[in-house]
Amino acid sequence: MILPVYAYGQPVLKQKAVEINPEYPNLKQLISNMWETMYSANGVGIAAPQIGLPIRLFVIDSTQSENEERVGFVGFKRVFINAKRMVPDSGEKNSQEEGCLSIPGIRGEVVRSSLLHLEWLDENFKKHSETFEGLNARIIQHEFDHIEGILFTEHLSAVKRNLIRNKLENIRRGKIDADYKLKVVGR
Repeated sequence: MILPVYAYGQPVLKQKAVEINPEYPNLKQLISNMWETMYSANGVGIAAPQIGLPIRLFVIDSTQSENEERVGFVGFKRVFINAKRMVPDSGEKNSQEEGCLSIPGIRGEVVRSSLLHLEWLDENFKKHSETFEGLNARIIQHEFDHIEGILFTEHLSAVKRNLIRNKLENIRRGKIDADYKLKVVGR
C-alpha cells in the first residue's frame, strides 16, 4: 500500500527515532509499504519518520542509480533496522546535491563523508556491520539523519537556508505540488 509521505513541518521528522524489536506489529507489511511508497515517489530511500513512524527503520535501493553514468558504481537494495554508526565518519568530505521526498522541489549541496561504517539489523533481525563508500554512503547518511531527526536542509549553508525559507514555509502550509501524496501539518 502506498502511504502518504510526511512533509516538512511534521513534528515526527524532527524526533529522534526509537529502536524496535522483532515483535514490532506488522513489520513485514510495513517494510513492503515503505518500498511501494518509495518507488511510487521515485525515491532511492525512505525512512520510517517520513511515513509518520518514529522508529529506527529505513530502506534503500541505490541500484536505480547504477545507470546514471556512474562508472564502477554498484548499488544495493537493503532494509536497515536500529542502525548505528560504529566510528566517526571518515574519508574525504565531498559536496553533492541532495533532495528529499519530505521536502519536494528543494535541492541543495550537502557536504558528507565519503566513507561510513554502520552496524544494523536486516528485516530478519540478523546483525550486519559494513563500511560503505561514495554514493551508497551518502544515501545511507541521508536516511540515517532521518532517524536522528535531522533533515538535509540543516546541512545547507546559512545563505542557502535563508534563500529557501519561504519555500519551506510553503511546504509546511501545504502550498506545494508533488507527484505523490503528502501529509502536511494540520491535514
